[in-house]
Amino acid sequence: MTETGNTDETMPIESMLDGLTTFIDRFVVPLETKHAEILEEPARLYGERGGYSDEVVDLLRQVRIASARAGYYNALAPREIGGEELGPGASYHAWERLHHRYGPARLLPYQTLAHWTNGPSLLVAAMTEVARKQVEEAIVSGDKTVCFAMSEPEAGSDAWSMRTTARRENDAWVLNGSKQWISNSPYADYAFVFAVTDGELRKRKKGGISCFFVPMDAPGFTIDRVIKLFGHGGGNESILALTEVRVPDEYLVGELHQGFALAMGGVSEGRMYNAGRCVGLARWALEQATEYAKARHTFGQPIASYQGVSFQLAECAIEIYAAKSMAEDCARLLDTGAPAVRELAMVKAYTTEMCFRVFDRCMQVLGGMGLTNETRFYDGWHQARTVRIADGSGEIMRKTIASRLLRGELAF
Repeated sequence: MTETGNTDETMPIESMLDGLTTFIDRFVVPLETKHAEILEEPARLYGERGGYSDEVVDLLRQVRIASARAGYYNALAPREIGGEELGPGASYHAWERLHHRYGPARLLPYQTLAHWTNGPSLLVAAMTEVARKQVEEAIVSGDKTVCFAMSEPEAGSDAWSMRTTARRENDAWVLNGSKQWISNSPYADYAFVFAVTDGELRKRKKGGISCFFVPMDAPGFTIDRVIKLFGHGGGNESILALTEVRVPDEYLVGELHQGFALAMGGVSEGRMYNAGRCVGLARWALEQATEYAKARHTFGQPIASYQGVSFQLAECAIEIYAAKSMAEDCARLLDTGAPAVRELAMVKAYTTEMCFRVFDRCMQVLGGMGLTNETRFYDGWHQARTVRIADGSGEIMRKTIASRLLRGELAF
């Protein structure tokens, strides 16, 4: 599958993306323009609690609901919950297209597609029928959102070190523990919380971790603190505390003790999402820097005429082409049903590190302008630096790659 191909296989995703970008241009961009004073002013972007302000949260909700009604929001969601389930290749191309077209420092365009951590996903599809009936419509419509509560202060990359527990009491489960770096949690309506249900199985890494669906307003479930990154006035992640949080037995998600495998399915989706995001953002950055280099003159000629500038642009192009080719090949493998564990780890490591290098070079090409809010490069640089850690750090990806190589996976 290629983004610009014309085969019958590629047309469904191409048609969907053309319709989605038209929807964004006609509905979302005017909404952005109308509320620019809210979205671009830090004092109004964040609220007193540290997350996005109520005004911003409402705008995000408006976009989700409108996109769901237009038929785009659930394009990547499982069929069991009314989605199109277009697959890994479509997911990669969708996120690449959006980030390439709309660039960094914008919130609303990226609410038009449900992300697996905060919208309708394989986790919603894995809920019991009783629980799903209670919330599916609200989540699929974009009215309500969720968060993925797995990481902990002492269990980030090493999820098997998880300490949050869930004990059985009659027909309910009681959860205790702490979660950290949980995206969308400052304003999510529900959380998928992962907890240890069998300590011995967990020690042997044979299971023992389960997933539970927990309303954010459940007694004992609190937001301890919103995490602020890069000096921002607020943030999208928080630290959560669970103290004797009781949920009914039907709020168990998937099979008992098998939550880790369920989570890894989501993390794999996240890695392809980040690949698409990073390739798209890098393409945006290169195009902006190239146009600037042609227009900016020093010593009587455009700075693009100097090898010190043009070679940096060339290096960006080389890396973007390599990253895009890798990601598309990995997406193709995933579309065939292959696990592609080694390839997915390579793509996650390379695309995120590539994006960071591209933004760094492009900001250098723009000089002082590259550091300003006006050019929006700062946000792309921040995103690129963040995703080198999110959904598995580069070091963890290399550990995975090396283990596969040592097992004999040497063919390419």
